[in-house]
Amino acid sequence: MSANTPAAEQKSGFRIPKIPFWAQILGGLVLGVLLGWLARSQDISWLVTTLQKVGDTFIQLLKLAVAPLVFFAILVSITNLRKVNNAARLATRTLIWFMITSLIAVVIGLAIGLLTNPGAGTGLTPKDGAKPEEAGSWIDFLTGIIPTDIITPFTDLQVLQIVFMAVVAGIAILKVGEKAQPILTLSESVLELLQKALWWVIKLAPIGTIGLIGNAIASYGWNLISKYATFTADIYVGCALVLFGVYPLLLATVGKLSPLQFFKGAWPAIQLAFVSRSSVGTMPLTQRVTERLGVPKEYASFSVPFGSTTKMDGCASIYPAIAAIFVAQIFGIDLHVGDYLLIAFVSVIGSAATAGLTGATVMLTLTLSTLGLPMEGVGLLLAIDPILDMMRTATNVAGQALVPVIVSAREKILDRDAYNNATSSPVDEPQEVAVTAAA
Repeated sequence: MSANTPAAEQKSGFRIPKIPFWAQILGGLVLGVLLGWLARSQDISWLVTTLQKVGDTFIQLLKLAVAPLVFFAILVSITNLRKVNNAARLATRTLIWFMITSLIAVVIGLAIGLLTNPGAGTGLTPKDGAKPEEAGSWIDFLTGIIPTDIITPFTDLQVLQIVFMAVVAGIAILKVGEKAQPILTLSESVLELLQKALWWVIKLAPIGTIGLIGNAIASYGWNLISKYATFTADIYVGCALVLFGVYPLLLATVGKLSPLQFFKGAWPAIQLAFVSRSSVGTMPLTQRVTERLGVPKEYASFSVPFGSTTKMDGCASIYPAIAAIFVAQIFGIDLHVGDYLLIAFVSVIGSAATAGLTGATVMLTLTLSTLGLPMEGVGLLLAIDPILDMMRTATNVAGQALVPVIVSAREKILDRDAYNNATSSPVDEPQEVAVTAAA
């Protein structure tokens, strides 16, 4: 009998247990915090540099595939709608629920900001701010959707323009029909290749986590956070209320589903989003957990890519609401009811401006410009942004998985057996390795 057979393994060897993906991420978080604290407390410059390089390399690998991934994912998702019954109805319901959850999130953000006064007692002054090099406005937002050529959006990573071209291409393929099938087949193949390559990067997330969290602790420590203590707490509390309050409530009341089961299935994607700070980079994992939660593949392949570029409850709703109040208080500007209504409008309608990339500066500048607040306020928040962005992106991704689940449940196309049996290990975990003991 071969030494590699199960019987031989039972008699003469042992197995190295599989480590769940969530446990790998958690281990990376803990190790990153320890190494970051060690590097900062002992002033170990080479360790700081190493952590920074590891984290930057991981993010760069994620961003490398962003432009083509967004284009082909949106294109294929548009064409996949032809395979879904009541496609127009599903698309409309998806958009409506995106807007509903965004509105709830921005109301929570405004309420927290008004209750806590995050700009009071910080010691910050208008002189501490600086205008961003680029600022968003409604004219820039609307005119910026249409690219001037087909190359620049990919080289400059203009995700919103890439989405526009992908939607146009997808609709054109549907209209042309059979003659466009070779293009569609090629697009599906390219998307498979991109997702496979990105999947390899996702498996490196535990290592990337060590670098990203470690560098954050080593670079910022707690000194910077202390100046923004109330503001930072507001963002985390606001996101937590949406993530662990609003979402479970919607699942239980609207979808008649177990919130605990949702988080069990979606948690790997939420964890990766927290670490990577990229909705688009997390998209393949988000789509996979959504499908494992019982959402039909054809619908998930539309709703998740669409959500990854437009559904931003953390970055586009909670954050700009609290940030606008923070900036107004620093600059001594009173906001009124009309201003709060404008914040809600911008958050619900303009969330596509964030485009699934790391950070929410574009959305913040869009909000400030709409309210007529000083753009120097952006500079006040840039230093703390990486720490805030982790929780914001985790909330974004949870919402991107939540809406397809709710819509599927309401439309009675959700596989409830799959939902109830979804596991927390959607990523291909390391195979068990049999180690034969020496005789």
